[in-house]
Order: sequence, then structure tokens, then C-alpha cells
Amino acid sequence: MTESQGAHTQPQQHSYAAPVNPEWPPPPPYEPAMATAPAPHHRKRNRGPVALLAAVAIVAAAVGGATAYGFQELTGKDPVASAGTTTHVVPTTKKGDVAAIAAAVSPSVVEIQATLGSGSSTGSGVIISSNGEIVTNNHVVSGAQSIKVRTSDGKSYTAGIVGTDSSKDLALIKLRGASGLKPASLGNSSGVQVGDTVVAIGSPEGLTGTVTSGIVSALNRDVTVSTDENQGQGQGGDGQWPFEFGGREFNGDPGSSTTTYKAIQTDASLNPGNSGGALIDASGNVIGINSAMYSSSRQSSSSSDAGSIGLGFAIPVNTVKSDLAKLRAGDKS
Repeated sequence: MTESQGAHTQPQQHSYAAPVNPEWPPPPPYEPAMATAPAPHHRKRNRGPVALLAAVAIVAAAVGGATAYGFQELTGKDPVASAGTTTHVVPTTKKGDVAAIAAAVSPSVVEIQATLGSGSSTGSGVIISSNGEIVTNNHVVSGAQSIKVRTSDGKSYTAGIVGTDSSKDLALIKLRGASGLKPASLGNSSGVQVGDTVVAIGSPEGLTGTVTSGIVSALNRDVTVSTDENQGQGQGGDGQWPFEFGGREFNGDPGSSTTTYKAIQTDASLNPGNSGGALIDASGNVIGINSAMYSSSRQSSSSSDAGSIGLGFAIPVNTVKSDLAKLRAGDKS
């Protein structure tokens, strides 16, 4: 073979002989130009690692979702819906829109009717898992012989007490035969600031799904409440609770057995029956569980003095989250 013949047949030595799938693009008939391209074109090679990193990120996200799903399937429990202050339950364009917040979070707030030894108690609760775990105030269900819960769509359930913590005025109850409920997004109360817009949802006076709004008017208020399960029954059993603040008693005498916690103060209208309901930030995350409110209707017969005067308190949601393991374990203290 002559040198000219060798040169003539050289391109055939680089022919692509790999199996062909009809969905693959046809191979180039010659070596890609980028293999011998000048140095400036080397920048194109960066696309390979970038694409690889993007693919890895997608796979990681998929694995994370699968892990959460797998946990739920294996344990039969929903992980608590939990979020930081950057989570937006409502669209960012609707941040602070009370109507949007109410529409998004109302399905996660319930009315609670507890039958006591001598009367009844009406309060509210916040759904934290789709299978019916609900956080409320201990004083709403303390001493209950039976508990009925009504969701925002009008469905009724019976419930049992899972765990209580009277030192924090918290309780966890569980609906019987519930599934597919909408859990609330639990936010981060450490990021709350005075002046932040808040929305309160609950069942004051048994009026299910009542929505009010206001601001955070103070933080870290020392609120003292009773830990005696019989104390609240003397107040009419309507979910209102005697408490102390600033050296004064509100809604009655808390008694000798008390506990004090740091509370979020709000001027959003709270009334008897709001206890255990949700205090929600502008993005739709629950930042507190409403627990104590002053109503001058207990002090005066004048109708002009009845109702909320803009002095309400909520247990910070970070306190709730730190107490959940204890409540789920069935502790009753």
C-alpha cells in the first residue's frame, strides 16, 4: 500500500461502529472539533461537571422526598409539619393577606368540646399530622371524660388524650379514625418581632373558624396559669382560663398551684374558646398556641365592656415543638 493510499483510507479507521439505538442522535462522521480546539474553547467542557452537579442535586432531592415518604410508610405516622420563617404557606404575593392566610390555615384548626365531671369546656386545637394529632391547651381538655372535635369542613370525631404538660399548659390529643387531614406548618417563634402582623384562628364562644388579626404587641411576657385541672371549671368551662400577669389576676384566681411561661403578647382579638387555637404569621406559619386572654365581661355586666380588649397571650411554637416528644410518649403531668 502506498503512502497516498494510506492517507486516502485514514478517515475509515475512525468510523463509529457502536450499536445504534433509534432514539440516540447519529454519531459524528469525524472526531469532534472540540477535541483539538484551541484553549479558549476548553470552557465548554465545564458544562459536563455543571450538568452532572445539577443531576446529582435532582437525585438528592428525589432521595430526600423518598426518605420522608418511606419514614411515613414504615412508621404509619406523619412527620410534624414544620417550617422556618422563610416558608410561605401562602404565595409570596399574598404575604400578610388575612383572607389568603385564613383560607390556607383554617382547615388546620379545629373546635374542641370536652365533657367534664361538672360541665363542659370549649376550646380550639391545631392539627399537626394528617392522621389526627392535635395540639391544644392543657386547660381545654384537663379532666375531660370525653372529647369531641369538629373540623373546618363540619366533620365530627371523638378523640383521646395522648399526653399533657400542665407546666407548659399544653396537651396532645388524637382523633379516632381520622386520615387525610391538613396539618399546619409550624414556624419559628424565635424570629418573631414586635410589630409583626399576626392572624388568630379559633372557636370563640363555639363560633368555629373565627378569624381575627392584629400585631405582636410584646414578647417574653411572664404569664402565670393554674396547673390545677379543677381550676378552670369554676370559670364556666368555656375555654377561658384564670391567669396572672404583671402582678394582677385576670379572669379569676389561678389558685396556689401555678406555672409561669414566656408568652407572645398580641392585640389580635381573642375570646373564650380561642384557647388552643393558632396564632399565625404573615406567611401562614403557626408561631404560637393561643392560651390566655383577658375579657372584661367577667368583671362587668356592662355590654360596652364585654369581649376582648386586645390583651392576649400565646405559647411560642418553639416551646410546642420541644415538648412534642414528651407529649407523644404519653407523659401526663
